[in-house]
Amino acid sequence: MTYRRAAIPALLGGLLLTALLWWAGASADALHLPGSGSVLGGQTAAELERWLAPWAYDPPTALPLGTETSGGTGDAAVTDSGHYLALYTTALQIRFCALFAFFVPGAMLLIRRLPPVHGRTPATLLTLWAWAMVAGTLAVGVSTPWLIASMGRGSYRFLPQLAGGIAAGRQMLVVTGLVVAAVTALVARIAAKGAGPLPRTPVPARASRRAATAGTAVIAVSLLLLSYEKVAAAIQTAPSPGGLLDEPGDLLRQWLLLGAWSSPAGTALGDWLLYRAVDVLVLALVWTALRLLPGLLTRVSVPAMAAGAVSATVLGLLVSQLLRIALDTTGLRYGLLYVSGNLGNGVPAALTWGVLAGTVATLTLRAARGGEETTEPLAPEASATSGAERA
Repeated sequence: MTYRRAAIPALLGGLLLTALLWWAGASADALHLPGSGSVLGGQTAAELERWLAPWAYDPPTALPLGTETSGGTGDAAVTDSGHYLALYTTALQIRFCALFAFFVPGAMLLIRRLPPVHGRTPATLLTLWAWAMVAGTLAVGVSTPWLIASMGRGSYRFLPQLAGGIAAGRQMLVVTGLVVAAVTALVARIAAKGAGPLPRTPVPARASRRAATAGTAVIAVSLLLLSYEKVAAAIQTAPSPGGLLDEPGDLLRQWLLLGAWSSPAGTALGDWLLYRAVDVLVLALVWTALRLLPGLLTRVSVPAMAAGAVSATVLGLLVSQLLRIALDTTGLRYGLLYVSGNLGNGVPAALTWGVLAGTVATLTLRAARGGEETTEPLAPEASATSGAERA
């Protein structure tokens, strides 16, 4: 599948994702209308506002209104307020532009290497869903420094503020990402018609199992080793270089830890084992995805495998979070929105370890096959377009 064919659904998906999140942010004003609290409930309205706030264009009430300069004139205060408001507006502009810029290239790569034909449609849909969450998280991350500056606290505990900002807005990405993935996969399926043969790549079972095991071992380093409470505490209290980069613990935990667990001391052994089984399920899902992925790709490459491993890790985390919601019987009394607040957690760490897992899996696969790179077979009628396929 050429880049030209893959670009159409990717661009459409990027525009749709940006428009949906823009609309969601604009809808936050409706929660302030008289009667919204009585219709939805005060707690539900507050939770929805927290979900929508990272994508809302209206500045929060905590935005500084300006400070008087030495002259003490009102004009100076108005000017300062305008500067803070301009920073906030710039942050949101960067956020939505970065959202589009991050989603489109990744979606193009996934659609080109994993076109929704010949039984690949579910895999394409799920990977695009996960990639929408990754793109949104990256967009939030690159725009957060401007938001921090607009609050007038750019020099105070910058890294913890950055970590908190990156974690915002993930719930809406789960919902909108699924809609965007469905539309993008449908358009990609239409665009793939007439693109020539897009068969699955034959991969030996033993080689794919070795590659999946190596990639899953990388994910297990974070999920089972680094996420243990004593190791996580050591990461949290990592040495601080001082200054603007002081207190990096929160940021390191967000980009390195896929979970959190401790010994069963003080808890029921059955509950502890049940939650650990959820962690094992994440690894099983990642292993299965990495086992099947080389055979689904039209051409095995490090970028395609890395993107697929990231998507598999994100989806595994999402499944584990849904299971934890079902297991949390006490939290359900506060409402479904409240217990769903952790949906989308761990995407930054999934990006870090997913890229490493995909790279290790690709190298292991090539080594298992004697260093021979897997290429997609071309039918005689597709030989004229082979140059474009390799581009």
